[in-house]
Amino acid sequence: MFNSVLRRSIVLSFACLAFGCGFAQNGNKDAVLMTVGNTKVTVGEFENVYHKNNNKETADTKSLNDYVDLFVNFKLKVKEAEEMGLDTAKSFKDELMGYRKQLAQPYLTDKDVNEKLLQETYDRLKEDIHAAHILVKVNESALPKDTLVAYNKIMEYRKRVLKGEDFSVVARESAANGDPSAKENGGDLGFFTALQMVYPFETMAFNTKVGEVSMPVRTRFGYHIIKVIERRKAQGEVMVAHIMVKTTPNMTKEDSLNAFTKITEIHNKLKAGSKFDELAQQFSDDKASAKKGGELPWFSTGKMPAEFEKASFALANKGDFSEPVRTKYGWHVVKLLDKRGLASFEDMKNELKGKVSKDSRSQAGRSSLIAKIKSEYKFKENLKARDEFYKVIDTSLFEGRWDGAKAAKMNKTMFNFNNKVYTQADFTNYIKSHQSKRPKTEIPMVINQLYKQFVDEMAVAYEESRLDQKYPEFKALMQEYRDGILLFELTDEKVWSKAVKDTTGSKEFYEKNKSNYMWDERADASVYTCADEKIAKQVRALMKKKKSEKDIVAEVNKNSQLNLSVESRIFSKGENEYVDKNWNPGTSADLKDKDGKTVIVVVNKLLKPEPKSYQDSKGMVTADYQNYLEKEWLESLKKKYPVTIDKAVLSTVK
Repeated sequence: MFNSVLRRSIVLSFACLAFGCGFAQNGNKDAVLMTVGNTKVTVGEFENVYHKNNNKETADTKSLNDYVDLFVNFKLKVKEAEEMGLDTAKSFKDELMGYRKQLAQPYLTDKDVNEKLLQETYDRLKEDIHAAHILVKVNESALPKDTLVAYNKIMEYRKRVLKGEDFSVVARESAANGDPSAKENGGDLGFFTALQMVYPFETMAFNTKVGEVSMPVRTRFGYHIIKVIERRKAQGEVMVAHIMVKTTPNMTKEDSLNAFTKITEIHNKLKAGSKFDELAQQFSDDKASAKKGGELPWFSTGKMPAEFEKASFALANKGDFSEPVRTKYGWHVVKLLDKRGLASFEDMKNELKGKVSKDSRSQAGRSSLIAKIKSEYKFKENLKARDEFYKVIDTSLFEGRWDGAKAAKMNKTMFNFNNKVYTQADFTNYIKSHQSKRPKTEIPMVINQLYKQFVDEMAVAYEESRLDQKYPEFKALMQEYRDGILLFELTDEKVWSKAVKDTTGSKEFYEKNKSNYMWDERADASVYTCADEKIAKQVRALMKKKKSEKDIVAEVNKNSQLNLSVESRIFSKGENEYVDKNWNPGTSADLKDKDGKTVIVVVNKLLKPEPKSYQDSKGMVTADYQNYLEKEWLESLKKKYPVTIDKAVLSTVK
């Protein structure tokens, strides 16, 4: 019923109600404030929640009493969920474990290293680099001899370039065994900045001077050499306004041609001196920006469709506007309002965190954390126990079907963190569960690689298992999510899904409360917006001939798509000022809008106030029905689990 993002948001909302979004230690206050069924709630537990969900400056007796009611309702629902055994269900445990993994992530990396990576990334974003490269492909898990062959080949290319051969010529020659696009572009990558290339490549590019050719750098694609052609200050951010004529993929050729004709006419008006903001307000199909003269928020590279971005940054002076440019959304004319440099580090920090976390450079923080875990928990290893696997692993591993039979009796200690011991049997199981088809290579190299992965994963897993002990705020947050999931599941069952699925009950509720869902008086009308009085006169003449709305639009817009637009529907009061002014059946006189256009309103009939149909009011009915179900449910819970509150103890709550 709910997508994962919405579900997580609602679970967190329940969690915030339960314990507040954060953690604060308020001391140990063991006095029992209330009992819900047979569950006791202390002053300390309640105060921890209350103080984090209420402004201390405005909190008073009323807010305290109101919050007591909310807290009691919450506790009643949690109690019911536990009594129903929802906290023992596999689906519940799996979901809670999923949230635990997410919540644990900030604790499972080296924050100091991450901070340095953020600063490094920001510093690099200040600059764009124009570079070319030559690539010799080699698989990440290639044999040492194959890696050496690739390295020698890339060094050969580098020597040729350093001796004077044209870089692009050598790059084109390398295309067959490297980057295929080099055949066309000579290895030229154009301009790029931080976070747009794999991290090792980016680092080498930023560390290479203009005109120089780098030493080989290894990435997951193979070995590269990089020639830096040019460096420039980053483009920064731009603010533009635009006028858009919308197009869709399934548009007819005629409609598509009309859209192009319309944007061309608008562009010609701009060249003739018409004001951009006025044309945007009148004609742009982006209604949100049209109200502001087409103005859009500031944006940087990668925030807009490529064609739109290119046109925007190409404008040199404030007030300049582009030729019509096509994007997947339609046709645009873009006007430059302002430009500025890169935002400050603090302003970009959160955005950078998200990008860095998805980039290979984030592994630096993980590697540093693993080193700290090994030191903190006195990591010891027995590499001889690892080497014994060289003799029991065969080529079936490369086919993903090694069964571990030859290692069945192996159970020596391989390594440990404090008193937590990992044996050869553990490693055997790890290999079996992590094998897959792969190119044949030297067995010791594969075992060493798998062993390192095993150690690293177990180090992180060991640290994760101790988060509740090390970080009280993590333990509290996990409790929040536990209760949030329970409440979500139970409320969905008793209220949300029930209100949606119980059509019979919903309709009965609607019938009993039909007067709450009324239409006001409405007008069945058409609003004709004409470019000028001459067009309005033409429209009226066609109306007298009893022409249909469709025929009128086709006739009037034969020479220009800007002549006439029509909106026909049922209007409620307040939806259209011109309909409001002519709230009677018939055709209005000519009306002038703020842009100087002529408006004609045709009111076909007025619809009297009447109850909305069940279908028309279904959203409101469902919401009201949910409130009704929840109220009834809470009343039943209060009878099932009696609530007692010690007023004297409550008076001590600060």
